[in-house]
Amino acid sequence: MKPQELREMEIDELVRKEAELKDQLFKLRFQNELGQLENSAKIQTIRKDIARIETILTEMKAKAPAKA
Repeated sequence: MKPQELREMEIDELVRKEAELKDQLFKLRFQNELGQLENSAKIQTIRKDIARIETILTEMKAKAPAKA
C-alpha cells in the first residue's frame, strides 16, 4: 500500500489493517517453512506495509494531542 492511502484512513481502520496483515504474514511464514510458498517476496512486502502502518499510527498519535 502507498503511504498516502494509509494516511487517508482512520486510526481504527489502520489498526484493523495491521492485524489483518500480521495474520497474513503468519500464514505466509508457515507456508514458507513447509515449502509451499511460491512467492517469497510477498513476505517482505507485507513486512514493509506493517512498518508503514506502524509509522503512520505513531505520527497520528503524536499529532492528536496537538489538535485538542
